Amino acid sequence: MISEKSIAQGIYEETQVETGFFILKFTNDSTENQYFKREVNSNFIQFHFCVKGQGAFVFNEGSYSLPILEDHTLLLYNPKLDLPIELSLQPKSWLISILLPIKKLHELFSKEANYISFLSGENRDRKYYKDTIFSPSMAIVLNQLLQFSLHPMVKPLYFKAKTYELLSLYFNTPQSVDIERCPFLVDETNVAKIKKAKDIIIERMAEPPTLQELSKEIGLSLNKLKEGFKQVYGEPVFSFLFDYKMEVARQLLVSGSFNVNEVGLKIGYSTASHFIAAFKKKYGVTPKKFVMSLSQ
Repeated sequence: MISEKSIAQGIYEETQVETGFFILKFTNDSTENQYFKREVNSNFIQFHFCVKGQGAFVFNEGSYSLPILEDHTLLLYNPKLDLPIELSLQPKSWLISILLPIKKLHELFSKEANYISFLSGENRDRKYYKDTIFSPSMAIVLNQLLQFSLHPMVKPLYFKAKTYELLSLYFNTPQSVDIERCPFLVDETNVAKIKKAKDIIIERMAEPPTLQELSKEIGLSLNKLKEGFKQVYGEPVFSFLFDYKMEVARQLLVSGSFNVNEVGLKIGYSTASHFIAAFKKKYGVTPKKFVMSLSQ
């Protein structure tokens, strides 16, 4: 089950992985803070991953807030108190959340309860909070969830597989995960350069640099840029940029503030026909038909 709610350029998408098991995607590509709210009862454990930018979770009607920064993950659980999601997401920020019934988590890790601290017998009914930096291997999966390009019928299966992979990486030891899955990422300096490359092409998406120019700007060889970018973000540089531009275009069309020509120009298409062809390649419909579908 997949549902999506659009608020200006703030997009909230919810996918049910299994019965009572959800993955939520929050994206704010606008220039203003966006506010999202979802009821969550005390049966659920919450995992929040800030892929880009930052935000804050608000509790007790605004009397208390808990920030979440880029590359950080928050784990929240309180068996005696409902913890609704009230998220204030800053401009140009992306966040993914997993809502998992604690009973389901116990079933997944029942044989490993002594390994995972909050699942041990004396802790399983206590509230739990953890703020950590997620590993580069987790960043790969998170960006695959954000930037996937698949047929809608395949999406639930893909999300299920990636969600389980993400949980596996979360509870694994960071050293073994990074080295075994992605040797390139052992060098954190390279990771920082790859992230800089991503930020550059997003910031200049209307007129992006060539790969040669980009590699020179971030101080990484062309081969390492190509290899590293694909490992971190799951696809080549310009495939990633294409998917990002189409997502921005979709959100601009949803907002209703711009016509097709204006949207195309904003993301770097000098002619409407090229933009229309690119949009149809990505989503299977023209921008005009997409806009018409929003009012049905």
